Amino acid sequence: MTNAALLAISHGTASPAGQAAVSALVDAVAAALPAVTVRLGHVDVQQPDVAASLAALPEDQQIAVVPLLLSAGYHVRVDLKKQSAAHDGVTIGAALGPDPRLVDALLARLEPLGVRDDDTIVLAVAGSSDERANDDCRAIGAMLAERLGRGVTVGFLAAAEPRLGAAVDAARASARGRVIVANYLLAPGYFHDLAVRLSGDAPVARPLLDDDAPAASLVDLVIDRYHAAADSHPDGAAGATV
Repeated sequence: MTNAALLAISHGTASPAGQAAVSALVDAVAAALPAVTVRLGHVDVQQPDVAASLAALPEDQQIAVVPLLLSAGYHVRVDLKKQSAAHDGVTIGAALGPDPRLVDALLARLEPLGVRDDDTIVLAVAGSSDERANDDCRAIGAMLAERLGRGVTVGFLAAAEPRLGAAVDAARASARGRVIVANYLLAPGYFHDLAVRLSGDAPVARPLLDDDAPAASLVDLVIDRYHAAADSHPDGAAGATV
């Protein structure tokens, strides 16, 4: 599928800031792949949805779908498969995480907060009804802990325990220094606002995408997921890599 189009599928958000941040990532990917047709669609909240995004491409166009999702939960494993099943030549790539480049982005977002040796880190993640997705987030927490040389507690915003508020409270009860919340959310929106609210007075790092230019490592990550998906079915047969 060397000539496959890249269809990036985000979760979707009602936040204009979140929409702009995700669009900036996809624009950067498109600029890095000038010979590839690159489009953005959404699995929820926004339009175009997956069906409209696929229908907007030529019928004979081979398509590599790249989920702009941090873990492989219900949207990746079920929604995208169902919504693309009727289209020939569509391959679904892996979710963005877990991947060391996401840890690089987390560390870059923590840097302005001036993390000290006695600070305690809690990682805010969205949470999923699919425990495999939660395990993906825990894996990122373990990778972040290894890079920081300290323990990292994962706090979920929905669907799993411990919830972020409880994780922050527990960390505060035993912390020698500050409690700082690392932000494993792709962009501004409902979950970011919830993370800030549940964290109380604990500083919360910016999401991985914001109003600055997307990190080059995140652009490379999307491109790598595209190539892996595009190359997985060279005959153009529909399939999935997740």
